[in-house]
Amino acid sequence: MAAVLLLLSLFSGLYIYKAGLKEGKEISSSAQPMDGTNNINNQIENNGSKSAENTVENQIENEAGKDVKNNITNNITNNVEVNVQGDGDVVNTISNNISNSVTNQNTGGSGNGNGDGGNGSGGNGDDDGNNSGSGQSWGIDTASPLTEELSVCVRDNFGDPKVVGRYLGEKEGVSSGLTKEEVDLIKSNNDEILLIHNRFDDAAGFDKGVEEAEEAIGLAQEIGAPQGTALFADIEPNYPVDAEFIIGWYETVSSSSYAPGIYGIFAGDEALTAAFTEAVNQDASIQDDTYLWTAAPNVGITTEEDAPEYRPQAPEGSKVIGWQYGLDAQACNIDTNLFNNEYTDVLW
Repeated sequence: MAAVLLLLSLFSGLYIYKAGLKEGKEISSSAQPMDGTNNINNQIENNGSKSAENTVENQIENEAGKDVKNNITNNITNNVEVNVQGDGDVVNTISNNISNSVTNQNTGGSGNGNGDGGNGSGGNGDDDGNNSGSGQSWGIDTASPLTEELSVCVRDNFGDPKVVGRYLGEKEGVSSGLTKEEVDLIKSNNDEILLIHNRFDDAAGFDKGVEEAEEAIGLAQEIGAPQGTALFADIEPNYPVDAEFIIGWYETVSSSSYAPGIYGIFAGDEALTAAFTEAVNQDASIQDDTYLWTAAPNVGITTEEDAPEYRPQAPEGSKVIGWQYGLDAQACNIDTNLFNNEYTDVLW
């Protein structure tokens, strides 16, 4: 049916396991530190034959200790070829149980390759600790221009962001607009850009939603944002807000080459949460296609190393791309965030 090659590396030792696969393979690994660092590397490769029914189930469970640095890498590659008569099912489950420690780095990856007529599905299970599903990336947002000086300040005091939130166009006295020079600097660091539209202070009415969406689309095009990038309407807690604005924003952005997003405090008792829920009740596709970036709950600024467990608040079933968990750092003009890697393909 298929064959499995597992490479499991603990510390400096290397363990190789090779076996035939009938219905899948379950791998459990644990590490106790020798020098204050756990290095766990799991690699599984499945090669399924053509003209056969290939059923592949992979499960990896990692146990890592506390008060140490845990580096965990999980890679699964499924090469399954089937013809018209063949069929294929692929299931990948990864669980990382990481105790609170100095730093944890988890890289989970899975890839499925299918031949003619092949069908495959893969997924990563929930992780305990600071990662869930496909994992999170630490990031920042700032109302200031992202200069080299600010970048150094962030790295020296907080960490290395993988996502940078910046604003479309200037809002006088509030935020500067993203420039092409900033884009070049951010991209030179291999970081992604989250685009924020905040040039309004009233989020009520369908026509207003359309108006703000059209402006955001134009500003995104001016700066060269690629197709498929999400645009986030910044709805502050003191703004008037209703479902009609959200519907107008959603319909207009969705009809463009960009994806709709909304930023705000999506706690249960907020007007924004009620407005979003009402909009979804009128059009269920709003929940399916809108990315939410929530500022709830606010647990305070941290370094990347001390980022909290990922627990954003937002309406059940919504696509929560990120959590702005800390506001107004003192050392640098930034807020701190965690972003869900499942959805970051809509960032620039």
